[in-house]
Amino acid sequence: MLNTAARPRRLLAAGAAAASLVLTACGSGIQQSPPATVAPPANTIPTSTQPTNPGPAAKPSSPSSAVDAARVAALPRPSHVVVVVEENHAAANILGSSSAPYINHLARIGASFTRSYAITHPSEPNYVALFSGSQHGLTDDSCPHTYSGANLGSQLRAAGKSFRGYAEGLPRAGYPGCSLGEYARKHVPWTDFANLPGSVNQPLSAFGTHFSRLPTLSFVIPNLAHDMHDGTITQGDQWLRRHLSGYVTWARSHNSLLVLTWDEDDTGHGNLIPTIIVGAHVKAGRYGEHVTHYRMLRTVEALERLAPLGHAAGTSPITDIWTS
Repeated sequence: MLNTAARPRRLLAAGAAAASLVLTACGSGIQQSPPATVAPPANTIPTSTQPTNPGPAAKPSSPSSAVDAARVAALPRPSHVVVVVEENHAAANILGSSSAPYINHLARIGASFTRSYAITHPSEPNYVALFSGSQHGLTDDSCPHTYSGANLGSQLRAAGKSFRGYAEGLPRAGYPGCSLGEYARKHVPWTDFANLPGSVNQPLSAFGTHFSRLPTLSFVIPNLAHDMHDGTITQGDQWLRRHLSGYVTWARSHNSLLVLTWDEDDTGHGNLIPTIIVGAHVKAGRYGEHVTHYRMLRTVEALERLAPLGHAAGTSPITDIWTS
């Protein structure tokens, strides 16, 4: 006789056995439809080694390779870029200050970043970071140092472009000394890299007024009296007008740019520093996006179509300030 009462129990047992097989298969990693493998974004660094940038809500942006490539392709291609680095003042000390009329003029006609942060304290590691995407373990203002890694100057030269650094007070081209008068090698990062010849290290007098003869990219470093380190804000502002106003006027109509930034703040404002980009293709305005020395390096590299170096690879280039 058919035992109808036992039938539900057999069905339940069979179901439990099937469920057990499914669970076992899942636990062993067996899947019916494996998920598509997503390639990591190009030009990024592992999360564990991404820089911790100062400032509130600092989150490095690492867009996908396709998005990043499209952004870079849309950037202008400047004929010349000049980077000037001043010293030891917060944005609150400079922007809106009556002691800095020329710098505030540049802020009005250019892109002024209201959330621009230095990387650390003291000065020298910030210069090295801006120039190479890494502090190279440097934590002080000691001198001399010799590094072998890639840097903005070596990148440009490898790409068939040109780089020179101009330092006020440098007694002669290629001078290797750490200091002389108001000249300080700790503010001249290209001197620390063995893969750059001494000829890229030039006195300020070599900058000249024939701006079309400038290299693809230049750094211009005032001496300690004119970079606001030892001197006043007024002295630094007047120096900048005297030495760079001619270039700025020329650059705006000759497809060229000036990048003006500070190495660090006065230690009292969270390392929030002034940073201004002015020149051709720049939309004047105040921009509230998060910027660091690494992101500024990334932007300059993108303008020159160079691969990002070190921690600059963990950021995206600035793309919203350009008219074309």
